[in-house]
Amino acid sequence: MKGLLHNRVLKLTGLGILFLLLLYLSYASLVFGVIDTNWNTVIDAFTRFNGSNEHIVITDVRVPRVLNALAVGASLGIAGALLQALTRNPVADTELFGLNAGAAMFVVFAVTFVGISSLSSFTWIAFLGAAVSGLIVYMLGSLGRDGMTPVKLILAGAAITALAGSARHGMLVLNEKALDEVLFWLSGSVGGRKLEYLQAVLPYMIAGWAASFVLARPIQILLMGDDVAKGLGQRTIMVKIAAGAAIVLLCGSSVAVAGPIGFVGLVTPHLARYLAGQRMLWIFIYSGALGSAILLLADIAARFIAMPAEVPIGAMTALIGVPFFFYVVRKGINQK
Repeated sequence: MKGLLHNRVLKLTGLGILFLLLLYLSYASLVFGVIDTNWNTVIDAFTRFNGSNEHIVITDVRVPRVLNALAVGASLGIAGALLQALTRNPVADTELFGLNAGAAMFVVFAVTFVGISSLSSFTWIAFLGAAVSGLIVYMLGSLGRDGMTPVKLILAGAAITALAGSARHGMLVLNEKALDEVLFWLSGSVGGRKLEYLQAVLPYMIAGWAASFVLARPIQILLMGDDVAKGLGQRTIMVKIAAGAAIVLLCGSSVAVAGPIGFVGLVTPHLARYLAGQRMLWIFIYSGALGSAILLLADIAARFIAMPAEVPIGAMTALIGVPFFFYVVRKGINQK
């Protein structure tokens, strides 16, 4: 499939349209909610701040929310594209492969038994949890004579997700104080997160983004098969380790800020391939932009379904991701 935007000019034009869409969604996220505002109020909040509720909501609540959604959405989108390319599995996602669940379980363990509550510690713990879960899933998915297969990876990811979820709930039952501290975080949200949260993990996100762009060409070669890649002089093991490290950086930092949010990384690579074709660099770029757009859209929709309360953003992304998951699985079965 060449992609809907088959040449560089069209791809750049598509990116421009996506950029305009992100600007509009960012604007909508700033002005819409329980307290409706307008563009003039947004401008005044930064140029003539008067301490009103509207100005405080914009500067202290909605601006961090928009920036968190942009960064976390981009990270999850690129992580999903990396994971699908690395495993050659069209339904690979950080949620389905247990990376989110593992990161969340390690954070809950640290809060429950170690008493850790600082975001900087959460970040490293989330990295460790995502890495351990990913390694276990990869090992389980590679067992057997036929080696690693998409079905075994999905089953291994489902098993790790279930195990981590059960362990997490068990720890929270034992410690009600920890339940109060992490329950909102576990629901997955970009709201209620201070800008300092994003600042603490942004360097790791940027490192993950940069690594994915650098790895685009090696992964493109790797997709031809390990034997072909080795024949062209590629050190395939090093490429896989570097890609795995980038996924852990992107997934761990996203979970540390927003909690476990699933299915963004499942949907965006498919949309990116439809729009931009099979070149990995364009897939990563489009996946990042589409991930930000999906998370912003889900966050805006979450405010209106049960207003004045909010639906967890993870539930909103699941409404998109679960039907898409079944569509991809059914499409794969029909092609066999």
